Amino acid sequence: MIIFLYGQDSYRARQKLNEIVGQYKKIHKSGLNLRYIDFSEKNSNDFFSDFRDGMRQASMFQEKKLIIVLNSFSDTGFKEMFLKQKKDFQDLKDVIVFYQDDKIDKRDGLYKYLKKSAQCQEFEFLSGVRLRNWVKKEFEKYNTDIDQIALNKLVEYVGSDLWTLSNEINKLASFKNKEQVVVSDIELLVKSKIETDIFKTIDAIADKNKKQALQLIHKHIENGDSPLYLLSMINYQFRNLLIIKDLIQRGKPYNVIIKKSKLHPFVVKKSHYQCDKFDFLDLKKIYQKIFEVDLDVKTGKVDPNMALDLLIAEI
Repeated sequence: MIIFLYGQDSYRARQKLNEIVGQYKKIHKSGLNLRYIDFSEKNSNDFFSDFRDGMRQASMFQEKKLIIVLNSFSDTGFKEMFLKQKKDFQDLKDVIVFYQDDKIDKRDGLYKYLKKSAQCQEFEFLSGVRLRNWVKKEFEKYNTDIDQIALNKLVEYVGSDLWTLSNEINKLASFKNKEQVVVSDIELLVKSKIETDIFKTIDAIADKNKKQALQLIHKHIENGDSPLYLLSMINYQFRNLLIIKDLIQRGKPYNVIIKKSKLHPFVVKKSHYQCDKFDFLDLKKIYQKIFEVDLDVKTGKVDPNMALDLLIAEI
């Protein structure tokens, strides 16, 4: 049996993977036939041989094997070898789980094969009612209630990042000790992260929605955040986009981009998605404009608040 878990919501995807592993361990208590093959940790020359040998090796105690294959879409050699020998891995009593929590090109041969032949589950980011319902259920696990205004504020502050939401829910539930969470608790304990909103601002710029981009920037200024810091974060993110876009155009796989860019995997993941919305030349022009505005601010030619407005209006 082959199972395919994929999607950008790595929190729920990882929960599903852990559920599969947990169920396997309940039945096969020795755990000797559970193997992980992680493409981000090994020499790519060893991937397919490790995988094939793991499947062919006789299992101890005649147990069913569970092979977890992580981040395999970044390795062209593995995909080619697997697709050539795919018949060898069909109708197995053992279980292979392909797990991928970043963006996948749906034209990819391995993706097409798995969609057709495997048990598939896609994990997209939650939004709207589904996201709010998820938050409510998480609070219920701690026997804690949250009122609607507080719930909306929490989602506004954190967004659809379930890893962060889970941590904030745990913190709020511990603080309230089974009492209802209200909006003042959110404002006291949960800080709206500028970095998160900068990603939203870049998305708005890419979508030519300058009104939304300006609203996001003004919200931070109204809350007392420094315009210079906001400008530095925009500069930082467009610099990241240039670096990652250049590596993408040079055909570098995802794990190589992480290594060469020296950026946190979360930043690479978010930026990799945003790169699709920009041409490389457009990114260079925008980065040059940011440099010019930054210089004008530092030399006193323009007020920092006005500089941000002008920057958003002109890119």
